[in-house]
Formats: sequence, C-alpha cells, structure tokens
Amino acid sequence: MRMTESKITAQTAPGVDRIELMQTFIRIVETGSLSAAAARLGTTQPTISRRLQALERFLGLRLLQRTTHVMKLTEDGERCYARARDLLDNWRAMEEDLRGVADEPEGTLRVLVPHAFGQRQLMPLLADYLARYPKVSVEWLLQDRRPDFVAEGIDCALHVGEVGDVELVASRVSEIPRIVVAAPALAATVAEARHPGDLAGLPWAALRTFYRDAVTLRHDADRTEYRLPIQPRVLTDNLYALHNAALLGMGAAVESAWMTTEDIKAGRLCQLIPAWQADPLPIYLMHPYARYYPARLRRFLELVRQAMPAVMDGAALIPSA
Repeated sequence: MRMTESKITAQTAPGVDRIELMQTFIRIVETGSLSAAAARLGTTQPTISRRLQALERFLGLRLLQRTTHVMKLTEDGERCYARARDLLDNWRAMEEDLRGVADEPEGTLRVLVPHAFGQRQLMPLLADYLARYPKVSVEWLLQDRRPDFVAEGIDCALHVGEVGDVELVASRVSEIPRIVVAAPALAATVAEARHPGDLAGLPWAALRTFYRDAVTLRHDADRTEYRLPIQPRVLTDNLYALHNAALLGMGAAVESAWMTTEDIKAGRLCQLIPAWQADPLPIYLMHPYARYYPARLRRFLELVRQAMPAVMDGAALIPSA
C-alpha cells in the first residue's frame, strides 16, 4: 500500500538524509553485517543500526530478518535493495552530468592486483594515475586471488589467468609470455637442448597455480605442441619463491618473462630451448557491472587499457643468441 505524504512526514525524523539511509542499507547488504557496514562507512555500529531502523520506519516495511548469527533480506528488502541501487546510480549519474564531465575524480579507489606483478610491473602505472588525479587515494591490495567485489568493496581487479564469472565485466588487456629458465650450472648440463624432450632429466621447480606435474610447450615457428611430464622438487604458489628456487639452482622452471629479464641479462639465469615457450597467461581487468561508475574508477580503467601494452613491452623476452 502506498503511504501518503503526511504519513511519510510523520515517520521521518527532521533532517534525515534519505539518500544516506539508502546508502547505508546498500552497504549493510553488500558487506553482510552492521559492523562491516560501519567499518566501510567510517562510523559506528549503533549509528548504522539507527539508520536502518529509520529507513524501515520511513518505508513502513521490515527489510532485514536478523538473528544472533544470521541476517537475510526479506522479500520487501530484496525489492528495496534493487530499487535503491538503481536510485543511487541514477543520482550519481545526475550529479556528475550536472557538474560536467571535466569534474576531477576524487575519493578512494580499492584495487586488487596479483602479488608479484602488482609490485614489480604495475607500480609505475599507479604512480601515473595518482599524479594525474591528486584528489584520489588508492588502496593497492596485493593478493593472488579472486575477490568478492561487493562484500570487500573492491572497485576493480587485475587477474592473471582465465576467468569464468559471467556476472563480471572482464576485459582482456594483455598477456604474459612464459619461458623455461634455469641457473647457469644447471643449464650447462643441457647446453645442447633444442627440444622439450631434451629437458626430461632435469630437476624442476613448479608453480602449482598453473602447472604441477607437466609442462606444455609450443614451438614459436610451427606451433608444434609438446607435453613434458615433470616431477617437481619444489612446488610453490608464489612467484618470488619460484624465481628464487630457479636462481639457486633447485630446478628448471617455467616463469613469467617479465620476472626473468634482468637476471637473464646479468647472467644469473639462462633461457632454455628459446624456440619453445609455454602458452602466455592472459591478463584481465575485471569489475562488477553497474549502470554508473564513479570518475575515479572510469579514469583508472581507461589508464590500464591504454598503459598495459607499454607495461608488457618492458617485459619483452631477451633475444636469444
């Protein structure tokens, strides 16, 4: 039943910001608890609880069912959440349109990037972004995982490897070449190697994220594929650990080319069978779909798409002798 204007006025305290109440409700739903919403909004749990109660009184509806351990949306709450998201998206779009497209991005951007890649290759991109937009601050989260964008408040993420989540917007922005490397002493034992089969007797270090018991290599010229079974002496989930294992001669390894470039130049690593490489890993820029994206996110997405080819050019393979 639609409430009359007099009923709305009677149930709404003077000075209540209805947009703020909607924002609070959305944060409660997205984070899953009042305390998490309070942390996200920089306020206290009692304040969040009062705002929720005020919104429920204003609408005359119960939006959430709460017990000691469980909180879930009521049917009315589900409808309110969907409409509130649309309402706030339209409100933000209107604000930005009225202020003009030249409005400077501001606020905090939360970005999740792969641990090693985010430290070594992407810091110049971050520095460029911050220099362009001085009113923006960035939470640069270095983790090798897929985030829960909504619950964690992540604006966007860079992901290495294939993605399958159809609910996300995922743009392939580049790829990472991968090569076979070994420390010089180990490489000397297979100095005449020209084919992956010639590496069968080597000890190996492996990255369990992408390969564990076999390495698939492809010839650059004729695209011939060869699957080489391996028995890793070192198996890790960390790129830096894999790289250091290769440097210390613990085993040959398939590594991201950008990680090895400086060490190959310095003679600390050797590229084995240069005519063969592992398939490159795709790099995806991901974010949740929304009708409205704040300027700070739009500008970051634009910069990543523009800059990523240059970032990866810096990771070009060392030419073989």
